[in-house]
Amino acid sequence: MTTKNGPPSERPAPKTDGRKQSLYFPEVMLAEMKLEAKRLNRSLSWVVQRAWRTAKRDVKKIPGVNDIEG
Repeated sequence: MTTKNGPPSERPAPKTDGRKQSLYFPEVMLAEMKLEAKRLNRSLSWVVQRAWRTAKRDVKKIPGVNDIEG
């Protein structure tokens, strides 16, 4: 069981309002995510949310288009 004091990747996600959002992925990437969802016996939504929590720190290191000098 996960506690509130666990690492961020293990903390329960906050409650959402249930609104849907469309995301578009290249066909090959979507197929890979679907295979992983099946392997993990999880929903595609769960895989995408978990991937974001895992990658968030690295994504924040990428400079924005207005941050690049040159």
